[in-house]
Parts: sequence; structure tokens; C-alpha cells
Amino acid sequence: MGKIKAFYKKYLHNCYFFCLVWAFLLNLIIETLARKGFGGFAFLFESPVIFLYNALVIFATLMVATLFRRRFFFITVISLIWLAIGITNGIILMQRMTPFTVKDLSSITDGATLLTNYFTTTEIILIGAAILVGIAGLVILWIKMPKKKHIDWKKSVSIVLLTVLCTFGATVGLIKLNVLSTFFGNLAYAYEDYGVPYCFINTWLNTGISKPSGYNEENVKAIFDKDQYNEDGTMKLVQTDEDENYPNILFLQLESFVDPSLFNNIELSKDAIPTFRKLMEEYSSGSLTVPACGAGTANTEFEVMTGLSVKFFGPGEYPFKSVLKEKTAESIAFDLKSMGFSTHAIHNHRALFYNRNQAFNNIGYDTFTSVEYMSDVARTPKNWAKDEVLTEQIMDALNSTEERDYVYTISVQGHGKYPTEQVIKNPEITVTDAPSEEMKWKYEYYVNQVYEMDQFVKELTETLAQYDEDVILVMYGDHIPALDVTEDSYDAKDLYQTQYVIWSNFDMEKEDKDLTTYQLAAEVFDRIGIHTGTTIKYHQTTDHSDADYLNNLKMLGYDMLYGKQYIYGGTNPFKQSGMKMGVKDITIDEVVNINGSYYIKGQNFTEYSKVTLDGETLNTIYLGPNLLGLLEEVDPDDAENMKVSQIDRSNKEIISTTE
Repeated sequence: MGKIKAFYKKYLHNCYFFCLVWAFLLNLIIETLARKGFGGFAFLFESPVIFLYNALVIFATLMVATLFRRRFFFITVISLIWLAIGITNGIILMQRMTPFTVKDLSSITDGATLLTNYFTTTEIILIGAAILVGIAGLVILWIKMPKKKHIDWKKSVSIVLLTVLCTFGATVGLIKLNVLSTFFGNLAYAYEDYGVPYCFINTWLNTGISKPSGYNEENVKAIFDKDQYNEDGTMKLVQTDEDENYPNILFLQLESFVDPSLFNNIELSKDAIPTFRKLMEEYSSGSLTVPACGAGTANTEFEVMTGLSVKFFGPGEYPFKSVLKEKTAESIAFDLKSMGFSTHAIHNHRALFYNRNQAFNNIGYDTFTSVEYMSDVARTPKNWAKDEVLTEQIMDALNSTEERDYVYTISVQGHGKYPTEQVIKNPEITVTDAPSEEMKWKYEYYVNQVYEMDQFVKELTETLAQYDEDVILVMYGDHIPALDVTEDSYDAKDLYQTQYVIWSNFDMEKEDKDLTTYQLAAEVFDRIGIHTGTTIKYHQTTDHSDADYLNNLKMLGYDMLYGKQYIYGGTNPFKQSGMKMGVKDITIDEVVNINGSYYIKGQNFTEYSKVTLDGETLNTIYLGPNLLGLLEEVDPDDAENMKVSQIDRSNKEIISTTE
């Protein structure tokens, strides 16, 4: 005991030495939380240089505390921040296959709405209690912890600056030596290879598309042949040889949908995707390389819609929540609108999730039908909307206009978290063999959702087969499910691969090939003779094996979203589409007063419809698609001013209101 006290007095009592030791231990804890078992120790011994570098990063942040009189209080606060990052990362990795990033903080409101999907009520209460205890503890520490009478500013500032410079120098040096990387092709692997602190900070500092080397007007314009430009030097964005025989174009993005037979660690009682498998055999199909793994749906649809790769952006970034939240940009919706198509987006989840209600307006959609505009939606045991509701929504979109239609549908049924206990009592498909009981129930739940999604695909294609207009339907999975899938247990080329099929209700030659999501739309459009759009034409006219293929695509993306827009003649030609929420109009026909109780008769009400008065939401009960009841008293003189609004159930935000 005496020796310990002596060691403390000699070394740990020194704030700088204490921070050094504590930074090492903090990093060990953080890396252990990010890996299974004692993975933090394995990381230390397998990659000691990278481990010590990450400890240095933590040490540099702890040293900032020495600039305050209550230095140990601020050391505690900074330590808690790092521990919170480590714990959050560990929890997220248990729920999905992508690590925690700074960009996730911009999705905190979205994440809060999904707590009940991932955690039990008891777990949520415990998390809340832990946060409150932590806050109370910090208050006590602020009051009780001693503070220095004075600070040697010259010494403290010098040490902090030296530490920061050493950390910066080490970062630059290790990057030049290729020990560290600034490009994360696979975010999960990057966290494993380069450490949590470095990668987490990188997701903060590295955003958007960096300016490519050699970016100028001449090099941008040289990407395309001269015949692709108008006389004024701007890109030809309108296809002049319009053909009225172009089909309606449908994309269907299936949540966490992959072929379960590719999981070699389980056995199933029968095939979970008989419809999709038959379609792959009969129609053009192949493997699809996606940008997400276990989560990150929005980035898959971004790549399909824009023809750009999210790898050009900062690690973990969601363009829907960054650049496309603020500005308009070219997409296949705008491209098809120029050819006379009406453009629709459909999603059986919240409109506000991933800022789709803003992003879709900025990339050219005429309408967006989210779950708030769907009535009588069946739900899974984990409270996700079932995809069966989407057939009606897609047909409503097709029938809503006289023009040809482009419809992009995003499903949600297959979403995790997958339960570790039995929740489906009489499953259509059973897992007959699995490494553990827990895994059996997880996979059994998942494959039964996939089976129902496959049945939805069957219903949809059978309905479209009878449709009196030509339709092409592109179906694919957005990413693999968050099921702790490894490359050894998944019989595909890698974890970033799903499958696609191009179905049509008219004859098309079967042509199988493997694609990436940013190539998919260009490939489909080429098959039907559509050659409009900047990235569409680029993918269609450029050899994908060319050494400059991705470099030039990145330059285009930078020019279109962040640069001087040379490709458009220096001016963004795209204006907000004035997107309407829902295909069907929600209307009030009559307000009825029965013995002081008000009833609102109208059209297309849903469970998310609420009566509002002067922007205030009133206590409303949904009685059916044509009837709402008011559960509170209002002044009769105000009754005629009542409106019906669609309300986001999670944060009570008004999405749209009747006129």
C-alpha cells in the first residue's frame, strides 16, 4: 500500500503524467468496447504504433484541461466524452454493422424516434437514469473538486501547444508513411484498422467532396465529347428525341433484403425468396455493390438517384442530411422530368427520417408519400410498417397522372433490430440449424420478414403485369441485414453486396451483369434508350475499367455540388420542385357539430391526421379515412377555421396542412 501511495505522489499526482497514463487506459477501454472480447489488448499488441497514436490523440484533448483552474473537473468531463463515444460506438456496433460517427449526431432526433425499436422500456429508463446520474455527478464534482490558486500560463500553454503540434506532426507523418489513411472505403474496417479516436475525429473534420487535383473548367469540360454540349458550352440536359413509348420507370429499394441462402452458418426449412429467385432466373439480374453495410439506407438511394459515389464524401456522411438539405442538385428525378415524366417518391416510414422531406424536394420529386399519408398500415412485431401497403401506394402514383411516371419506392419491413428470443409463434420458415439459440431467433425473425417482402414482390409484379402501360421495375436490397454477418459466413464477394433484378411487363432481353448502385440507373436507362442527365451519360459513355473513371466522376460530383458548376455554364439550373406530400389530396368536406362534439368529414385521412386550429394541434381521434373526431371543446366561431394536418408522431412536427 505504501508503495502505491509513493508511486501516486511521485508520478500520478503530476497532472501531465496522470493524463498520459489515463489517455492510454481510456484508449484501451474504447478499443475494447469496439471489439469483441479483449480485442482492445489484441489491437495494442498487433498495431502498437496506431494504438499509441490514438492514445496521443486522447492525451492532446485531456491537456486542454490544464488551461483551467478546475483542471481535474475538466479532465473528468473530457474523459466522460471519450467514454460516451466508446460506449455509444459499442452499443451501435451491437445493433448494426457500421460504427458511430460525428455525422450520427445530426441524426440524434431520428435515432431517438427508434429507441423503442432497439431497446426495451426498462433499458430506456436505465439509460435515462444513467444520464441523470452523470449530470448530477458532474454538478457535485464542480462544487467539490479543488481548483488551482493560479496557473502558470506560459508553462501550460507551451505544453498544450507542444502536445498539439506533436499530435499533428504524428498524424501527417503516419499518413505519409501509409500507416494511417484519410480514405475509408469501408468505415467499419477503418475503425478496426486505424482506431476509434482517429476515425471518429476524421468523420468530423472530413466532410463533403474535397476539391480534386486539377479541378478547372478545361478539365471538367474535357470529361465529355464536344457533341454533349450546347452552343453556349453548357451540358445538354434535355433529350430531344422523345419517344412516347418509353415505359413508366419504377425503382424498389428493399430494406436489408438479401438472398438468405447466402448465409452459410444457418439452415432454413425452405426457400425464403422463391419469387425474387425466379425473377432473377428469368430477367436481367446480378450482384449489386452498395455503399452501406447493416445500416445507411439513405446512402444507397443517394447513389442510385444521383449516379455519384458516397465514397467521395466524408466518412459516415449522409448527403441527404448535409449538402442536399441545403441546395438543389441534379438527379434522375430532374433528368426524367425534363422528358415529361412525373416523379414520385414513396416510403412506408417517417417523412422526416434522413431529411427526405427536404432532400427529395431539392432533387426533383413532384410528390412524396410517406407513412403519414398511408392508412391502416400493418406492422411487424418490431413495429416497422409492412411492405404490403406499398402496392396500393405505387399504383396510386401511377394512376395519379396522365404522363409517364417515375416512382422510387423505399421499403422498411426488413429493418433491424432483430430479436434474440422467439416472437413469431408460427413462422412460415424456421431456422433448422444455427450456431446458437440467440442467432436462431434473430435469423428466423429476419427470414420471415424477407419471406413476406418476397410475397409483396409477387403481389406487386402480378398487379403490374396487368397494368395497361409499359412498366420497368428495378428491385434490389439496400444493404445486408445487421446480423453480425462476416465475410466467412456470407457467400457473396463481400459484405457490401446485395442482389438486383430488372423486371418488366414487356419483352426485354435478359442481360446479367454485376453493377454498383451509382451505375444502376444509367444501365437501366441505357436498356430503354434514355441518354439524358450528366452522370447518366457519363456512366453510359465511359469505360468503367478506365483508370480515370472514378476520378472524373468525383470531379463531376465536386463541380455539380460544391464547385463552380462549369458543367452547367456556371449556374445551377435546378429549382426546388415544389414537392407535394402524398399523391392523394387530403380534404375537408364538412365539419359537423353533434351535441357539442365536432366531427370532421373529408377524404384520405390517416392515423396521422390531426385537427389543427391556428397551427395548434387539437386532441383528435381517427375514425376512418373519411372521418375524424375532436376530443376537446372549441369555440363554435372557430370551427370553420379548423384544418387537418399530418403530424410526425415522434416529434409532433406538422408535415402538411389542408388549405
